[in-house]
Amino acid sequence: MDFTLGIDVGSSWIKLALVEYGNDSNIKDIIVERIRKRNPTQVIEKAVDHLLNKHGLSYDDLIYVASTGEGELVRHKRGHFYSMTTHARGAYYHHPEVRTVVDLGALFCRVTTLEKGARVRSYAMTGQCASGSGQFLENITRYLGVTIDEVGPLSLQSTNPARTSGICAVLAETDVINMVSQGIPTPDIIKGIHISIAGRILKLLNKLKVESPIALTGGMAQDIGLLAALKEQLEEKNMELEVFTARDCMAAGALGAALWGGFRHYKLLKVKQ
Repeated sequence: MDFTLGIDVGSSWIKLALVEYGNDSNIKDIIVERIRKRNPTQVIEKAVDHLLNKHGLSYDDLIYVASTGEGELVRHKRGHFYSMTTHARGAYYHHPEVRTVVDLGALFCRVTTLEKGARVRSYAMTGQCASGSGQFLENITRYLGVTIDEVGPLSLQSTNPARTSGICAVLAETDVINMVSQGIPTPDIIKGIHISIAGRILKLLNKLKVESPIALTGGMAQDIGLLAALKEQLEEKNMELEVFTARDCMAAGALGAALWGGFRHYKLLKVKQ
């Protein structure tokens, strides 16, 4: 058996995907580890050691170790792949019908359109301002006194969404502080934030003139409130696009890195022959 390992290093989470690579590649295991205030390199190494020991493997048993994201923090690797290509491949593995992938990361949102075989055709992403990012949403939860896991269900309870600034994270956070002081219900504040983020995603979708179906990857893809807000805005704009959360959405980048790593390994072997 040939094993490949993909490691996706984000600003908040480390994701690992161990794949049994072949004509019908199979996911052997996936690990998602929160960095918190720990040294990222140490978190990576401990997670890799745990994963390999769990399956009775060593680095020598891996035909390829591939990084994505902040790949410079991964010491034992053969190659690095850009996040847009890995998220595309990770989503495509579970959903070969997908034509567009939206990576909802901690620092930005990125929309990628695909050609056959999960190859990137075009992409667009949010700018430097973080008001459309997972980190922004997580910061807001501290003001509201809720956990990130509570955000989605609370958003669905909203009856009168309170709109926030969609331009700047600092202004949006100021809006939220003011809303809390005014006694605006938490579900309405969160739904307003979801509407703002969904609006930024919608602009990217329009920019690229994307095709359906659309798969969401990354941490925010698990947010059922954000998914609902995005679907509502698509319906309001009469945009007939199917959108859903990809399977293994958090680890899509790591999975894609492992799969592209196996592809590159065998490509290089053919060149040498």
